[in-house]
Amino acid sequence: MSKQQANAAAKSRAKTAAPIVELGAELNTPMRGCDIVVKCLEREGVDTVFAYPGGASMELHQGLTRSKHIRTILPRHEQGGAFAADGYARATGKTGVAIATSGPGATNLVTGVADAYMDSIPLILITGQVQRAMIGKGAFQETDVFGLSLPIVKHSYLVMNVEDIPRVFKEAFYIASTGRPGPVWIDIPKDVQQSTCKPVFPDKVNLRGYNPDKRISEIAVNEIAGLIEKSERPVIYAGGGIISSNAGKELVEFAEKANIPVATTLMGIGAIPSDHRLSMRWLGMHGTVYANYAVDKSDLLLALGVRFDDRVTGNVREFAKHGTIVHIDVDPSEINKNKVAHLPVVSDIKYALQQLNKVVKGKEFKAWHAQINEWKNQFPFRYRVTDEVLKSQYVREFLKGDVNEIIMPQHVIELLDELTKGEAIITTGVGQHQMWAGQYYKFKYPRTFLTSAGLGSMGFGYPAAMGAKVAFPDREVVDIDGDGSFLMNIQELATAHIERIAAKAVVLNNQHLGMVVQWEDKFYNSNRGHTYLGDPQNPHKIYPDYVAVAKGFNVPAERVTRKSELRAAMQRMLDSKEPYVLDVIVPYTEHVLPMIPAGKTVREIIIEKDAKPVLGTNLGL
Repeated sequence: MSKQQANAAAKSRAKTAAPIVELGAELNTPMRGCDIVVKCLEREGVDTVFAYPGGASMELHQGLTRSKHIRTILPRHEQGGAFAADGYARATGKTGVAIATSGPGATNLVTGVADAYMDSIPLILITGQVQRAMIGKGAFQETDVFGLSLPIVKHSYLVMNVEDIPRVFKEAFYIASTGRPGPVWIDIPKDVQQSTCKPVFPDKVNLRGYNPDKRISEIAVNEIAGLIEKSERPVIYAGGGIISSNAGKELVEFAEKANIPVATTLMGIGAIPSDHRLSMRWLGMHGTVYANYAVDKSDLLLALGVRFDDRVTGNVREFAKHGTIVHIDVDPSEINKNKVAHLPVVSDIKYALQQLNKVVKGKEFKAWHAQINEWKNQFPFRYRVTDEVLKSQYVREFLKGDVNEIIMPQHVIELLDELTKGEAIITTGVGQHQMWAGQYYKFKYPRTFLTSAGLGSMGFGYPAAMGAKVAFPDREVVDIDGDGSFLMNIQELATAHIERIAAKAVVLNNQHLGMVVQWEDKFYNSNRGHTYLGDPQNPHKIYPDYVAVAKGFNVPAERVTRKSELRAAMQRMLDSKEPYVLDVIVPYTEHVLPMIPAGKTVREIIIEKDAKPVLGTNLGL
């Protein structure tokens, strides 16, 4: 993002940001519970909520109609609302807010809440509940939200007294946004919303036993600096904690001062620019060959704000087994959970990097950088038109055998990167398109790659794009999606149209559940286990017709089947001031490579047929 664009974005946010409401007459004025909730949101600076009404939450919506500071957006499904709040939070770093009614309204939030929990995203979920006297009696639309939510939230509240609302909300926002961020659920019975009191709004929070301000010790700082000095093959392994703590600047400074190459997780993409000389992009199952090789052969692994997820480690016992592991994370429960660290440190990662930057000294690491550069040259992300593609129905039916018009899915993302100059906020669904987005879009900044990494929630992409676009109306926001994922929350096109949210969607449509098809090809002899999404009665036509569906929502849309049509169509999408769907037909036979099979090691990595894996030459490895 240029300096001018950054300033424009800041001004845009300033216009829509809700001011903090100061303590005032409301202290001596009786207020209804629903209005106290709204006042609490205003005091926390909330400017947008995604809220779907129902019987147990109507009072909250009535209160929201009286707010002059909060924009209430009506999603078309509670899951869409949760994902939109999630996208808003990921893009801004602020706490997102979603509201639903009791029973099915609350249960429809669950996937979005679990997604935020897995990826450490600050959310406040507010649900109405049946009246206090009816709780536990199987009342209409009753669900034990408190019990239901416990495994997927950072904290959960059932508010049984109207006077507790100000304290609960102050605590909830504090818990959600501090330490390791995460979702907090607040369940409020309808009669509590209707009750009145003279509220007291606390200015501070003091939670016994909760201390999110974890700081690295001077001893640990010096010990890490000493390990770097002794190292010959160090690697920085950076994750979503860098993004959550807004420590991207500190990470780049640390990497440059120490002259250490950086590999990120999916959640850490954007923490260091993709084209930085020290960037090895991202590692793991579908990450770069060179990042995976480097971690495998490192003698010092600096794991910063990561959790050693299985999609990164593969066989965790074999992961980085040659090196000393330093693990810094703000959440003590992550230390030694998946991988035992030689030097575990519980600390806010931004603070830890600030302290390390004061003392760290760089080395040349000539042989190490030479080896990594050799791997980079030998194993870039690349693709080609395979024999399977040439023989595919896509080429026969849609291109009439014209192989020059084949649209490879990777090319679509490369073109989007070129036309947006890497400046867009990108969201994704889950599947092959998600991996290709991470591989072929060259991200420059934190909070520009918004993806469901931990839970892997299909249907995440478009609602998350709406949330990001609401937060940054002057930024280009594009959902790179698959036809399977896009369909799961396609109803949110109605929200985008009605609310004038110009979030775009590029659908890589291969008529299949592409990632599952890839696994079928690799591990199940290509036996198709219900992975075809088209119409078996009419396999020669695209089904469903996303262009027709989008136009039914009054959202502009077009379909592209030929490569020569793609650039102009994509430019029309980017030039549009409305939400837009670009349906791009691609072959289903393409696989995401490289690939480390689940539970395997880097030595079993699957790469292009004409590439030869060599784990090391410069270092004699």
